[in-house]
Amino acid sequence: MNTVTVKNVVIGAGIPKICIPIVATAKEDIIKEAKNLLMFPVDIVEWRVDWFEHVEDFEQVIDVLKELNRVLTSIPLLFTFRTIKEGGVKEFETKAYIDLLKSIINTQLIDFIDVEIFTGDNIVQEIINKAHENGVKVIASNHDFKKTPPKEEIVSRLLKMQEIGADIAKIAVMPNSKMDVLVLLEATLEMSEKHADRPIITMSMADLGVISRLSGQVFGSSVTFASAQKASAPGQIPAKQLEEVLHILNQGMKE
Repeated sequence: MNTVTVKNVVIGAGIPKICIPIVATAKEDIIKEAKNLLMFPVDIVEWRVDWFEHVEDFEQVIDVLKELNRVLTSIPLLFTFRTIKEGGVKEFETKAYIDLLKSIINTQLIDFIDVEIFTGDNIVQEIINKAHENGVKVIASNHDFKKTPPKEEIVSRLLKMQEIGADIAKIAVMPNSKMDVLVLLEATLEMSEKHADRPIITMSMADLGVISRLSGQVFGSSVTFASAQKASAPGQIPAKQLEEVLHILNQGMKE
């Protein structure tokens, strides 16, 4: 598997990298959260812009991004607008979603951008091409907050993300049983060992799926999402506790 390196953070090798989302609504609180994150074990910061109260105003989004860059300096920044259908908090027309992503890519103020893979193949391909032209890495994503698809379907979706040219493929699913968690882990293992030529991110959400956020190094998921104050998805673990467990597992795998 090839790795992805941004600002000296190597994704796809060793201990899974910790990503912490910022989910505040006001600019002042967003910047305050960013400053607070400097005290946590964090490899990537995700700005969940769908939480931002002025997300419709491009200039205000840019203003926040400039401030985030000043605060985070060497920490990679992931820009994510999560749509309602995939667990977001803001209703947005597809065209507005596309225009926002393209406009933000053009600013080159971000390191990663999240693109929902089922937005439409041609649209996703266009966004990926634009991102790469501007030196921005793409995390193609899919989130199912209702169920866990069969293993074959999970692998198929990850392959689709890889084939369309995303730098990292990400899927998050909701377990309705312990067996669902095993399905996600088995799909992760199969993808990472048999198909993936780039990093993947997988997770089983909610309390049932917590083990999937801890065991990425074992099964092949390269990034895990943690919380600092407020979680952006069910099942996220506080970052400091997560770091401890990841290092314990890593040490155990070396022995």
